[in-house]
Amino acid sequence: MTDRTPKGTGGAKGPDELRRQIAQTRSQLGDTIEELAAKADVKGRAMARAADLRDKAGAMTVQLRSTAAQAGQVVQGKATQAGHVVQGKAGRAGHAVQGKAAQAGHTLQGRASQAGHVVQGQAGRAGQVVQGRAEQAGHVVDGLPSPVRTVVQAGLRHPGVVLIAGATGAVIAASVLRRRHH
Repeated sequence: MTDRTPKGTGGAKGPDELRRQIAQTRSQLGDTIEELAAKADVKGRAMARAADLRDKAGAMTVQLRSTAAQAGQVVQGKATQAGHVVQGKAGRAGHAVQGKAAQAGHTLQGRASQAGHVVQGQAGRAGQVVQGRAEQAGHVVDGLPSPVRTVVQAGLRHPGVVLIAGATGAVIAASVLRRRHH
């Protein structure tokens, strides 16, 4: 057998010293047995490790949620800011379009007014020409014999009838000429 007495320690100097050394050795032996039992208890160590990992995962979950909430607030802020920028640009573009449309409307109104004045002037001149010719025709009609003058005056009062009669005469003349050719 081997000697298990620690080297460098002498023997006990009395029964009390021996009891104290035995108690100390028992205490050290109990600690060693507890350490060996803890190392041998795989299930217990695994459960302790799992509990530790659960705690770490819970802490990481809280941290990730906090980070996600902060990121969400940052994104929301940037989206709001971008919305305001877009809204401002759209408003300015709308005002620019409105201004250009008003300008185009004024330009068009001016051109239409000018065209109206031109047409009005031309109509006035045409009216004067027609009135002059009518006066000339009236003088010519006055020089006609009475039965012809009555027919011409009736034609002037009812020009539609004269046009129809003239068209009918043209059709009759065309058919007569056609018969002569064939």
